[in-house]
Amino acid sequence: MLHFTSLSNLNIHLDMHSNIEQTANKPDIKDLTFDQLVLWLKSCGLESYRAIQIYKWIYIRQADTFKIMTDLRNDIRQMLEDNFVIGRLEQVKMEKSKDGSKKFLFKLYDGNLIETVLIPEKNHFTICISSQVGCAQGCKFCLTAQGGFVRNLSPGEIIAQVRDIGNTIKKSKKLTNIVFMGMGEPLANYQNIINAINIFTNTDYGLNFSNRRITISTAGLVPQLAKLGYDTKASLAVSLNATENHTRSMLMPINKKYPLEVLLEACRTYKLAPRDKITFEYILIKDVNDSEEDAVRLANLLRPVKAKINLIPFNEHEASDFARPNEKRIEKFYKILLDNRYITMIRRSKGEDISAACGQLSHKNYASA
Repeated sequence: MLHFTSLSNLNIHLDMHSNIEQTANKPDIKDLTFDQLVLWLKSCGLESYRAIQIYKWIYIRQADTFKIMTDLRNDIRQMLEDNFVIGRLEQVKMEKSKDGSKKFLFKLYDGNLIETVLIPEKNHFTICISSQVGCAQGCKFCLTAQGGFVRNLSPGEIIAQVRDIGNTIKKSKKLTNIVFMGMGEPLANYQNIINAINIFTNTDYGLNFSNRRITISTAGLVPQLAKLGYDTKASLAVSLNATENHTRSMLMPINKKYPLEVLLEACRTYKLAPRDKITFEYILIKDVNDSEEDAVRLANLLRPVKAKINLIPFNEHEASDFARPNEKRIEKFYKILLDNRYITMIRRSKGEDISAACGQLSHKNYASA
């Protein structure tokens, strides 16, 4: 007879109020790392290879219940059913843009809301996922920041955005790219995003994404940057948005704690593969950071770093008085960077007509759900 061992008895502590998706007071098994699941199974007298079987059912076969896991004995299936759920996010709403992008509003187990965006590319899909409910960084240009910070997402809630939406996509065009550019600051939820990425990139029993096709975007939490390159091979994007400290501190309060010289030194020493570069995201805001002088300063500022640049014309929203520069100004800024031999692209955000573009996501857009 199998004997269940509680997670707490194994020193596996999952915060049921802030860091774990749950249903009917059962933890979501997706919140367990592979090693944690192995430990739990062993404590119940089961072989470690059972974890591989369970993970394959969850992530490769997209199982919703343990009952269909036919290569497990009935008593094992029942034990799993008694103690865990395989959580799905509750889809409250889906909006489709004229460019084909889809914005999903999901309700979490505790009633909180997050938004996730599926973006069609020429031969594949990119998914823009959230890492927190709200955000504590307070960036002036971002609608998410206006609602404040509520809580971190658990690994299972991060994974579910990709797993659930991926399950709806027709096989003619694959979901290949993941960007942590939705709600929240990923590096403020560090271990949970690392745990989720480990599942995303596992080729044996996970979701089989390439590390090179996962991008983590950060406002610049320097202490976490020091270890990120060692904990994951995912690509790094840094939200820069200004070329001197006064303007960046006005736009991004985190700059007061980690000013440009500190952030750029962390980027200079960041662990990169030989051919890789850090992407610097620069939101162009009319009469704030879009001058020719700004472009020249940006080119000089990034000289010590292996850098490429994404220019993002500001996506206007009701919570901000900022405006987008005109096309002539955008193109001039772009040309200066090209002349300085930077790999540069102007990123035309998709989904703007449904408030799904960069900086437009929010958990406060809906009075009720």
